[in-house]
Amino acid sequence: MRTLLTTLHSKFIHPSLALPCLAAYCGEDCGELLIREFTLHEPKENILAALLREEPDVVAFSVYLWNRQATLELAAALAVVRPELRLVLGGPEVSFEDESFLRLHPGITAVVRGEGEIPLRALLRAWQQKETPRGIARLLWRDGERLVSEADGPVLENLDAIPSPFELGLVDISRGFVYYETSRGCPYSCAFCMSALDEKVRSFSMARIRADLGWLMAREVPRIKLVDRTFNYDAARSREIFRFILEHNRGSHFHFEIGAHLLDEETLALLAQVPAGTFQFEIGVQSTLPQTLSAIGRQVSLQKLEENVRTLRRHTPIDLHLDLIAGLPGEGYNDFLHSIDRVLDLHPHELQVELVKLLPGAPLRRQAAARGIAFDPNPPYTVLRTPELSFTQLETLRGISRLLDLTANSGRFGHFLECLQEACGSLAAGLERIEAYWQARELFRHPLSQRGLFERMGEFVAETFEGPLQDRLREQLARDFALTERVVPEKAPAFFDTALTAAESARVRERVQAETAAVKGQGVKVQHFAAAFDHLHDIPARTLMLYLYLTRTGQGLEVREIPLSF
Repeated sequence: MRTLLTTLHSKFIHPSLALPCLAAYCGEDCGELLIREFTLHEPKENILAALLREEPDVVAFSVYLWNRQATLELAAALAVVRPELRLVLGGPEVSFEDESFLRLHPGITAVVRGEGEIPLRALLRAWQQKETPRGIARLLWRDGERLVSEADGPVLENLDAIPSPFELGLVDISRGFVYYETSRGCPYSCAFCMSALDEKVRSFSMARIRADLGWLMAREVPRIKLVDRTFNYDAARSREIFRFILEHNRGSHFHFEIGAHLLDEETLALLAQVPAGTFQFEIGVQSTLPQTLSAIGRQVSLQKLEENVRTLRRHTPIDLHLDLIAGLPGEGYNDFLHSIDRVLDLHPHELQVELVKLLPGAPLRRQAAARGIAFDPNPPYTVLRTPELSFTQLETLRGISRLLDLTANSGRFGHFLECLQEACGSLAAGLERIEAYWQARELFRHPLSQRGLFERMGEFVAETFEGPLQDRLREQLARDFALTERVVPEKAPAFFDTALTAAESARVRERVQAETAAVKGQGVKVQHFAAAFDHLHDIPARTLMLYLYLTRTGQGLEVREIPLSF
């Protein structure tokens, strides 16, 4: 019996972790197992042909929010072409289906609900041995014309029972990106998250974790993303893993989802030793409104979280990615803007704002009607209205989220955003004004080039502000642009003042000659741009800013900003 384990990724770079783990656990008793991965961007006909060329007896799909509809369409086509083919679906997006799902999709043979290793292995072994798969916990299946929904059953207690998919060669590491898990489950019960259903956290043994991480680091996999829901739920355990990585890493970058409030002094001291460019922490704040955190069952000390984030920011080079979720119970529009400002005040490297998704099986979805929350019935089940937030307000917050990605998260607008915050009283209020401008001109509809983004922002400043405030914002925007990409003097955007006096031009030439002489013979190409600034906070008098753009073979652009005063 030949079984294809397959899924549709949103991007090519994303490798599957679920399929290799399933293949490793099923082993040889289940017949021949092959992993085939595709993306949503490939034509359905191409994927269909690729699957059928393998001449499988079983095709098992891993189903998620992003690929549910495409997977169902593909399964329906397979059932038409090969009616005898057994089609199995598993994954979080189908884990809460019942018999009605099989009635609606007659080509699907079985659905694995919840964690897949135990039920999938039992199912495939039964088929391999030509037996009827009766009594397999968490399985929804067709027994002839009868639809059977088996009872829940235990999950895998000993995670080490899953042979390492890395050592078995089942994980594609050629993409430069690998998902890895050291534990399953979460100690928290946040109502919006499916992990709220976990009864406890299970961990692989430290010996297994060391072996897998050692294998990945020895092969210098560029990016390793740990998918543990709260990696540092056990402080001593997390420190042991951190130390192992610091001792054996050869250049890999690691991403962890952590609870910042759980970091103790010993862990913070250890993290101060992390080299730059090695760790990224994703930290779920979700809300700063106490009654909202209470409503979703999130027991977190915001004070401790904020203290630890500030400590990480001051004393470590770790990249900090913080999350907020809009549309949670009890949080209104102004409350959420306050949450944005409060989190931005921690100076994260990135703030991600998302609208809450009411996932199948999550407690908040079951509570939605009682709480008056309306959501899209189709994936990704995004909130559409709450008692505290209208659809229009949620759309505004979604627009602010997109602007955060374009500005603060991009790292390209530091001077401008600082000035905007002063001008508007808060950064969230400033982003709110930009969002209204963007929406009125439909600027969200089409992607903008980097220059186009700065130019539209310049137009926003010119049309929204007046007098010295407009001048300050314009000049800070100009500084950010000149630090982001090389400005060609004759093609400089309108927000620059390039009208220099003869004396100023001579001063620029003199400095450029000196800077060029300093790097002569080092294989450096030097280009420059200069502009006048009259309204900088830190430099009150008229000042020339000289921007040097240095390029070296095989290296990125280096930008130097040099004030030239008279």
